[in-house]
Amino acid sequence: MKNAQKEALRKRIRALAFDQGFEEVGFSLSRYLEEEAPRLEDWLNQGYHGKMGYMENWFDLRLDPSKLVEGAKSVITFIQNYSPSELQRGDSYKIARYAYGEDYHFVIKRKLKTIAKEIEEDIGEFTWRAFVDSGPVLDRVWAKNSGLGWIGKNSLLLNKDRGSYFFIGHLITDLELGQDPVVSDHCGTCTACIDACPTDAIVEPYKVDGSKCISYFTIELKESIPNEFKGNYQDWIFGCDICQEVCPWISKSKPHDESSFEPKGDWIGYTKEDWENLSEQDFSSQFKKAALMRAGFSGVKKNIEFLKG
Repeated sequence: MKNAQKEALRKRIRALAFDQGFEEVGFSLSRYLEEEAPRLEDWLNQGYHGKMGYMENWFDLRLDPSKLVEGAKSVITFIQNYSPSELQRGDSYKIARYAYGEDYHFVIKRKLKTIAKEIEEDIGEFTWRAFVDSGPVLDRVWAKNSGLGWIGKNSLLLNKDRGSYFFIGHLITDLELGQDPVVSDHCGTCTACIDACPTDAIVEPYKVDGSKCISYFTIELKESIPNEFKGNYQDWIFGCDICQEVCPWISKSKPHDESSFEPKGDWIGYTKEDWENLSEQDFSSQFKKAALMRAGFSGVKKNIEFLKG
């Protein structure tokens, strides 16, 4: 592909992305992530994935996009803001901001597929696959490689203009689209996220013990939550935003304008008593298509009982 054609296609992809509501788009050369292999292996060997056994699967696929898409030449990364305009009442049980609206896996993947199909209408068929935090893809690494930010000490992607309240999606493709410049680390000497984590899950800068994370306990862990963590939850019943709330770069966040991420029903005003008295029928009605369905009614109730106990 000639440079002029490549640049025109990149411009077209960006335009389509903005039409779909994405804030930024970045392009990276598809390659084997040699530098990430020892980090991932060490993380797994330390047991930081806890009971998330699926993290042990597809080790090579997580490092090599060409094993996911034959002939892969580019990884296109998209980010979309999910910072809400209105938060839950402060004296209630808490849900992570990303889970306020419709499950992002479905919303973002629909957008990515629309973009890919629009490109096919322009240039003809090409090879692509869409990923949204569900396949064996190192999302934050590719976002960093695509120039959309740096990975912070809390292990999340940080962006100087947008903070970290955004979803990440990718199109892995056989199109040649070049490489965007990467962004340097801007965490400096700040340790706000490390200091604020109530379960000491950030064991050192840039390394998180997932088996100690509140998000892990409230979403991934199907067993009883260890009693040693009682009193450290700060009323979170699905996910956790603490390490983002204290990050100085969050001051750059602005409310999203994506209707799919708006809360459905009236749960945002629930008191603790409302949550405790919530029926399974009401739960299904309030959170249909929402991320809370990952934990389910029984999982959310389990988390509430742990906080009450």
